[in-house]
Amino acid sequence: MQTLDILLNNNSLDPNLKAIAQKVKNNERITFNEGVYLYEKAELSYLGILANYIREQKHGDRTYFNRNFHIEPTNICVYDCKFCSYSRMIKQREEGWEMDVDGMIDILKKYDNEPVTEVHITGGVVPKQNLEFYSEFFKRAKAHRPNLHIKALTPVEYYYIFKKAKLSHYDGMKHLKEAGLDSMPGGGAEIFHPEIREQIAADKCTAEQWLDIHEQAHKLGMRSNATMLYGHIEQFWHRVDHMEQLRLLQDRTGGFQAFIPLKFRNQNNQMSHVPEVSVIEDLRNYAIARIYLDNFDHIKAYWAMISRETAQLSLNFGVDDIDGTLDDTTKIYSMAGAEEQTPAMSTKELVDLIKHVNRKPIERDTLYNVVTDYTDVVFEEEKPSYYKLPVVN
Repeated sequence: MQTLDILLNNNSLDPNLKAIAQKVKNNERITFNEGVYLYEKAELSYLGILANYIREQKHGDRTYFNRNFHIEPTNICVYDCKFCSYSRMIKQREEGWEMDVDGMIDILKKYDNEPVTEVHITGGVVPKQNLEFYSEFFKRAKAHRPNLHIKALTPVEYYYIFKKAKLSHYDGMKHLKEAGLDSMPGGGAEIFHPEIREQIAADKCTAEQWLDIHEQAHKLGMRSNATMLYGHIEQFWHRVDHMEQLRLLQDRTGGFQAFIPLKFRNQNNQMSHVPEVSVIEDLRNYAIARIYLDNFDHIKAYWAMISRETAQLSLNFGVDDIDGTLDDTTKIYSMAGAEEQTPAMSTKELVDLIKHVNRKPIERDTLYNVVTDYTDVVFEEEKPSYYKLPVVN
């Protein structure tokens, strides 16, 4: 509050930026044009003050993470997204993998004695991994470990699956919820505006279909996340348009939990000629997302995508969640050229990462219920030991 007041008392501050800062202090919503203005005119320090103010009003110093693991059933895909470094087209099957249900259950069983709370499932889109395939997996996973939260697939997969099964979005989501699906991650959103979407992901589900599948999930009482792929060929106003559509849906349903900006990485894909944006732009984008999405509780940064150091910095720019331990079970980030080529962190490492920037580490479950507050926890290997005093001869 004190820092924000200093900003508001700065007579040399751009009047438009001062008006936005006053709105933030008054807990008022900023407009589409003000969102664009922030991208075009606001400096990082200004954005950090506003975003951190909102973050601390909502969460104080609390920073959330969870213990999770990934299952990626396939990297074969019927779609040809230009930015994707992960998937292989059907004709490139020999370069990829396709699991059966037994193989997925085998991965799940590897964590039987681990205190994980969530399995995160995402990957490519192939015909045989259909409604029956996922229904069987969800049922068997719940039968094996009833309390494990299943966060699975995105509207990209669901649109394809439901179309093949001749089900409406609502009926399809209802069917899978009854099979054991608990929530949905935020992938596949990319950029909603068609003039960008048609250039980078022309053949996958439209923005309207993506939003509708989330809306139907919310109607069924399920929670979900949302993402935005930024830092490629889009303009600033495309980002604000994307967040505006998410904000409007959240006004209607309240079903989104977290917004996750995803940085475009240019290795091993058809957009390798497009340069990546800087860490400064990463932090500006997190901050503006925190300011604009006033009805989202959480802004999440995937440490495995942006690096541990940038994740730490992001905690002062509106981010309050840095995702999970992962345990080296995902290839999506590393194949795109992320700094973390083997993305695994122990709970102690995550807790230390958060504490080193004076935030309070909170282990959560998928629905943000507190599992463990690690603020005052001392890990076994950190306990003080006795040392022999030096002998003076």
